[in-house]
Amino acid sequence: MNRLKFIVLVAFLAVSTSSFAQFGKLLDKAKAVATGNTTLLNPSDIATALKQALEQGTSKSADLLSKENGFFGNDAVKILFPPEALKAEATLRKLDLDKMCDDAILSFNRAAEDAAKQAKPIFISAVKNMTVTDAKNILIGSNDAATNYFKTNTIDSLSKVFDPVVEKSIEKVGATKYYSNVVDRYNKIPFVNKINPDLKAYITQKAIDGLFKEIAQEELKIRENPAFRTTDLMQKVFSSVKK
Repeated sequence: MNRLKFIVLVAFLAVSTSSFAQFGKLLDKAKAVATGNTTLLNPSDIATALKQALEQGTSKSADLLSKENGFFGNDAVKILFPPEALKAEATLRKLDLDKMCDDAILSFNRAAEDAAKQAKPIFISAVKNMTVTDAKNILIGSNDAATNYFKTNTIDSLSKVFDPVVEKSIEKVGATKYYSNVVDRYNKIPFVNKINPDLKAYITQKAIDGLFKEIAQEELKIRENPAFRTTDLMQKVFSSVKK
C-alpha cells in the first residue's frame, strides 16, 4: 500500500512540475509583451520588419510628395522663399509684384515635387544598411526613432545624391528663371543689400526635410495603427511592443 502511494505521489509531482514549467513559460511571454520586452523575438525578424516599415514609409512619402501639389498643397512641407530673401519678397509684394513672387514659390515646389519622383530608390537603398542592433533599438524607441536613425545616418549621402536630381528639376520647371526675376528686380531697387541665395542648395534641403516629415508620419501610423502594418512580420514585431 505504501509503495502504491509513493508511486502516485511521484507521478503527481512529475505532472505538476511539468505544468508549472509550462505555466512559467507562458507567464514570461505575457510579461514580455506587456512590458515591451523583445527578447523573445527573432532578431532577424525585427530587422526585416523595421526595414519593411521604412521601405513602406519612404515609398508612400515619395509617392505622395511627387504628385502635383504634393509640396505646394501641403502647408507642413510647402517651400517658401529662403530666409535671406524674405525681405525681398515683402518689398516686391508692396510694389504689387505678387504674381512674380507667387510664380517663384510655385516653381520651388514644382521642382521639389519633380525631384521627389527620384527619391524612392535613394531612400530604399539607404535602408539596407540597418543592423539588427539598430533595428531592435528603433523598435523600442520613440515614435519617430526609425526616422531619426534614418536621418542621422543618411542625410549627408542623401544630400549628395539628391543634389543633382534637384538641379535638373529646377531647370525643368523653370525655377531658376522665376527666382532670377525676383532677385534681379529686387537688386535694382536703390540702396538695398543685394541678394543672391543658393537656390539649388535651399530646395535640396527643403525637399529632403519634407520627405523626412512625411516618413515620420508614416512611421507613426505603423506604430499606432495595426491597419498600416501591411505584412505579417510587421504585425508580429510591432504588436510585441507596448508603449
